[in-house]
Amino acid sequence: MRSERRGGMSRQSPIAPPLGRGRFFFILILIGLASLTLIGRITLLQVIDRPFLQSQGDARTLRHEAIPAHRGMITDRNGEPLAISTPVVTLWANPQELPADGIQRFMLAQALGMTLDDFESRLERYSGREFMYLRRQMTPEAAQRILDLRTPGVYPQREYKRYYPAGEVAAQLLGVTNVDDVGQEGLELSYQPYLAGRPGQRRVIKDRRGRLVRELGVIRDAQPGGDLVLSIDQRIQYMAYRELRAAVAENEADGGVLVMMDARTGEVLAMANLPSYNPNNRAGLDPRGLRNQALVDVFEPGSVMKPLAMAAILESGIVDRDAVVDTAPGWMRIDQFTIRDIRNYGELDLPGILEKSSNIGMSRLALQLSDTAIWEKYNQLGFGQSPGTGFPGESTGSLPAPVRWSRSERAALSYGYGLSVSAIQLASAYTALANNGERLPSSLLRLPEPPPGIPAISPSVADDLLDILETSVGSTSGGRRARVEGYRVGGKTGTVRKSGQGGYATDAYRSVFAGIAPISDPRIVTVVMIDHPKAGQFYGGAVAAPVFSSVTGNALRLLDVPPDHEVDDE
Repeated sequence: MRSERRGGMSRQSPIAPPLGRGRFFFILILIGLASLTLIGRITLLQVIDRPFLQSQGDARTLRHEAIPAHRGMITDRNGEPLAISTPVVTLWANPQELPADGIQRFMLAQALGMTLDDFESRLERYSGREFMYLRRQMTPEAAQRILDLRTPGVYPQREYKRYYPAGEVAAQLLGVTNVDDVGQEGLELSYQPYLAGRPGQRRVIKDRRGRLVRELGVIRDAQPGGDLVLSIDQRIQYMAYRELRAAVAENEADGGVLVMMDARTGEVLAMANLPSYNPNNRAGLDPRGLRNQALVDVFEPGSVMKPLAMAAILESGIVDRDAVVDTAPGWMRIDQFTIRDIRNYGELDLPGILEKSSNIGMSRLALQLSDTAIWEKYNQLGFGQSPGTGFPGESTGSLPAPVRWSRSERAALSYGYGLSVSAIQLASAYTALANNGERLPSSLLRLPEPPPGIPAISPSVADDLLDILETSVGSTSGGRRARVEGYRVGGKTGTVRKSGQGGYATDAYRSVFAGIAPISDPRIVTVVMIDHPKAGQFYGGAVAAPVFSSVTGNALRLLDVPPDHEVDDE
């Protein structure tokens, strides 16, 4: 074997370069770049974009939920509940999450008391939304039966519902709340901020289906509403409503009002209105039943104003208690107007004028006074002014200013025409007769102590008028049906023609009675008004006075007022 040599050296083949080392460095560089990218991304997410991403995550899972505040209770003066809030459950759904399965939808619709077609139609209306109510304010038991179906997309919401134990008996006074528990009428509206309280707030985490994952804490506790204690005595209120309803039905009347006030404090012990409604079931509600006529509506009072006008006459000094007025021939012409009595009573003393309810007697006395004397007395007694109860829409009535009054207008004012009053104003005015001449402002809330009276009538005149009012409920007068067995009572009837666009009606009346009991030591003042009785009788003594008798007698016994043993009931 021969080997080649050149220059004394042997020749060999060259060694190939290491290609694997290049690939190694390339892969190493790629891994480094990927690591740097990952580190940069992590830095971007965890440091730079972290506030934004965290806010976006919280927006999808973190929720601030309202904690409903318990609405305050309304009670009568003895603590009996008149309006309370009970826990209920509202069911809502996210239409986007409801199952498409027909069987599940049918079961849900059936549980909700709906047909499948109605349910599908309702879902169609909310198809583009994420919220719809299924049923508002259900009892917890009824709501749980639906929740037990475990239908996806159906959720509960805790709420409160207002309930009125007295029902229609005190409906107009209390008012109502709407489905969101916000006052809409009556005292529920007047005292809405006080009764409603302040809702709380809590922070929670929910999943994408709206289910609670974790409660993070309470941000603000709910502050329950305050309790409202009314001056109403529920026992008297129920009895007053019952008797008023019976009288309205018996006399086929359009409606009626009764107001009873404490003669010592001005607190309203009962306030009944007809027509009424059931605030717990407002289906088929008659809108007329919503009005608290005792505070909102006004009417010409008629002859029940005569004792108050007589106060101005006695205080004037023009006549005294023993004065006699000739009312013959039973009618008189003033300014081309004719004023009439029912018949010719001839000569009457002051008690006789009130007992016979003589328009002629009152007119002849009133025309002897100054032009403004009776107006000033009515003004002192609170007519034409706000009653100040705070009830929404309470009326001030109308007492026209005595500017260029004619003689006929002055005369009409003395027997209760030419002005308008509410039942609460009339009752408050009569407290001046029962309270030594000091009028007491009316209150719908229980008072911690009697308020100061407003001087309106001299004490001696008030005493004289109490005696006259007792005579007016005598055995032969129109008010005799107002008598109360065992108690001395006094009062005045009124029969008022209703007015309309064409003047006074000839066949439509309001029957009124205002009275005080017991006369020996006045405790209560009651005003009754029956609107448009159509069964035949329409005089105040025949229609309104019996209601006063029944309600007053029961109220005095409920209030433990001792009877007057010297009363002769024969």
